[in-house]
Amino acid sequence: MDLSQRGQWMPASPIRRLTPLADAAKARGTQVYHLNIGQPDIPTPPEMLDAIRNFQSQVLAYGPSAGLPETRAAMAGYLQGLGWSVAARDVLVTEGGSEAILFAMIAICDPGDEIVVFEPFYTNYSGFACMCGVTLKAVETRVEDGYHLPAREVIEAVIGPRTRAILYSSPGNPTGTVFTPAEVRLLVDLAVQHDLFVIGDEAYREFAYDGLTATGVLGVAAQADALDRAILIDSISKRFSACGARIGFLVTRNEAVLDAALRFGQARLCPPTLEQYAAIAGYGLIQKYVPPMVDEYRRRRDTVMAGLRRIPGAVCAVPEGAFYVQPRLPVGDADAFAQYLLNEFALDGRTVMVAPGNGFYATPGKGKEEIRIAYVLKEDDLLVAMDLLVHAVDVWNARRPA
Repeated sequence: MDLSQRGQWMPASPIRRLTPLADAAKARGTQVYHLNIGQPDIPTPPEMLDAIRNFQSQVLAYGPSAGLPETRAAMAGYLQGLGWSVAARDVLVTEGGSEAILFAMIAICDPGDEIVVFEPFYTNYSGFACMCGVTLKAVETRVEDGYHLPAREVIEAVIGPRTRAILYSSPGNPTGTVFTPAEVRLLVDLAVQHDLFVIGDEAYREFAYDGLTATGVLGVAAQADALDRAILIDSISKRFSACGARIGFLVTRNEAVLDAALRFGQARLCPPTLEQYAAIAGYGLIQKYVPPMVDEYRRRRDTVMAGLRRIPGAVCAVPEGAFYVQPRLPVGDADAFAQYLLNEFALDGRTVMVAPGNGFYATPGKGKEEIRIAYVLKEDDLLVAMDLLVHAVDVWNARRPA
């Protein structure tokens, strides 16, 4: 019997699909430094873990499909602190930011509709689009431009009669790019002009370096009198080093979108209950916990950039935020190189795992020489990992045909 087309077309994650090779390397006794996945190693705030431990009810019951009222209020309060007009009723709690993106897509798109994205983009956008029967219309951004947006007419060229939304992340995964206020305003203006939604994936909001500040889609949409077009995606995963909690948020002032998303939420019953109590605790800790964490990631970024500068021919924009970098390496085929790192390469019994860059593009052939690095290891480990990567590029190029 045949699978569905979706089942056949669903892409494998470039972040995770080489895991069997990493497992085999570890079975051979090789130590693998994981630069492939954005899994923070900074401890989750103990107050959040205590909130779970101190859960008092004797029954772990279903919660409301939209999330606990206290969780929605905590998220709304956090966004109000950023200067945005958001009420608890505008917030839907989801099973991670991933479900929030999926709900947004299926709330506004029919099969065959299109969403504009900027490549390289968060690879799971491709998977969500496949699940929804949606086509991603990709606009290329270039490493030479720091992966910032191209001119307005370049974006407009991909907008067609079936385009329903513009989806972007800032601070960006995998690029680390922080869009300027003018760039976010451009996307909102395009949404107004072409009758579209604009979906801002802001899971890395606080992770902005060198004096930059991330611009929020809700704030810009309010200035443009376009709040009915704005959908915010957020998550506690990175902000509180709580990826496994699977608590995300869809926030919008558009009541029809929120109602549709709620009905999708009712079909999956409810988001996790215990982890919502952790989220409530987390939003009371932001000023204590987040700034030192962001400072740590900035230092890690600088360590990775120093290593990349040692690779002749590498092209890389300095990440402005998040904790990823997407360099172009002189390796010919980054997918083959990533597999080589796990299958054959080792130095002193150690190697690195990276994510091939082509999986962050919708356009075939793009990103062939790029990799994504997640700098989520301690600085000492990153120093070792970058030494390994520099040496591996040398060995790889010495053995492949000119």
